[in-house]
Amino acid sequence: MRSCASECHRAKVCCENKECRMYLEFEEDLNCTVIAVEKHGAMTLQEIARRHQVSTVRIKQILDSTLAKLKKTLLRENTI
Repeated sequence: MRSCASECHRAKVCCENKECRMYLEFEEDLNCTVIAVEKHGAMTLQEIARRHQVSTVRIKQILDSTLAKLKKTLLRENTI
């Protein structure tokens, strides 16, 4: 676990470091993506959408785009 996440988790206080890439405006998970994953494990698209305050459809679009980029990279490197 990242050091900033460890500190917040240990103190049980919400992270205030909005500059952190793992910052997530969701107090239930102490505003940290790392803590959310540690606490809940794999999450559904609905759970992720709720945490990021966007629609489930938008999360699906982001997921599909990311997977397409990964596949393209792997094909380019001839690893598939």
